[in-house]
Amino acid sequence: MVSPELLDACRRGDPKAFEEVLRLTQRQVYTQALRLVGDRQEAEDVAQEAYLRVHRGLDSFRGDAQFETWLYRIVANAAISHLRRKRRFGDVLADPPEDRPEIASPIRLAEEAVDRDELVQALDRLPPGLRMAVILKDVYGLSCREIGEELGGVSEGAVKVRLHRARRRLKESLFGAEPSTREGIGDEV
Repeated sequence: MVSPELLDACRRGDPKAFEEVLRLTQRQVYTQALRLVGDRQEAEDVAQEAYLRVHRGLDSFRGDAQFETWLYRIVANAAISHLRRKRRFGDVLADPPEDRPEIASPIRLAEEAVDRDELVQALDRLPPGLRMAVILKDVYGLSCREIGEELGGVSEGAVKVRLHRARRRLKESLFGAEPSTREGIGDEV
């Protein structure tokens, strides 16, 4: 955890303090970036961009939330910007129909039922926009409204549809069947 004293030293321009912040957070930042973009090289680029944004914006950090929470938001925004620049979202950013119901998360069930590596591979196979939505919801606990804001003003309904699509694809990938053919998985709304 990054202390307020360390942040104050960074604000005063102490390069050793910023290096310490990097040392304390680099694993968390890289892991989050990798989860969001799904590629090691791109995750390194996102992490670097995130740290540049942290360095430039440290004076604006008010301390209303923990530094790590603020940092997480910066990494998520850097990942979204990176994917947009790479034009990898495709039609996932287009608002889909909002009439599909959100289903219960298979991730918690899948963690118990499948190997962690299988889950990571299934997440990696999702299109970036769907992967980002499900990770922001099920790993980082953001609300649909917050996810919509992170994705650049996407409606809550559109986020719910993306979560539904991502979870359906995860079920298909992890359990090898269409969700409707698997009893007891995802039946609850």
